[in-house]
Amino acid sequence: MKNSRFIIFASLVLVGIPVTQFNQMPNLDKQLGQAKADLKQTKLSHKKSETIVSSPQAQQDNVSGSTKKVTSFVKTFSNQPTSSFSDTLKGMATEKVINELTQTFAPSVTFNDKSHYEVPVVAIKNAWGSDLKYLVIAKSDVQSVAYTITYDTDEKQVTDMSRLNLKGAFDNEK
Repeated sequence: MKNSRFIIFASLVLVGIPVTQFNQMPNLDKQLGQAKADLKQTKLSHKKSETIVSSPQAQQDNVSGSTKKVTSFVKTFSNQPTSSFSDTLKGMATEKVINELTQTFAPSVTFNDKSHYEVPVVAIKNAWGSDLKYLVIAKSDVQSVAYTITYDTDEKQVTDMSRLNLKGAFDNEK
């Protein structure tokens, strides 16, 4: 009798182990899928970091080209009437940035007789990664205007910008 109870108990334990394992399989599949996704993201991030570290010249060329495009962008919108922004800035900036420029960021000088703007300062704040951050100052005879600009090197467009108040050496507004 004791042997039969032991055999029944052992049989139940042995049957219970695979049943428990089968019940955990969907959860383990989810964990495996998440681990694979995390590994893929980590590999992509590592590859991008490895590319930047292994080829600083390529990143420097990328930054140099982006700086020229940002400078051209600021010169273009600073010396154009706001009515032409949607045409002249297409491809240089996202629609969001173009709309913000049209509504709020245009310099306060009247556009009919405004002076020509030069861009004497283009300083980079963040040179690593796909989003480069710039501080840009546009200067005319009448005023100077500062902007912070985010340039996405993947999209090759200005994706964000804001206008800053100037104090000190560049503050020549009347």
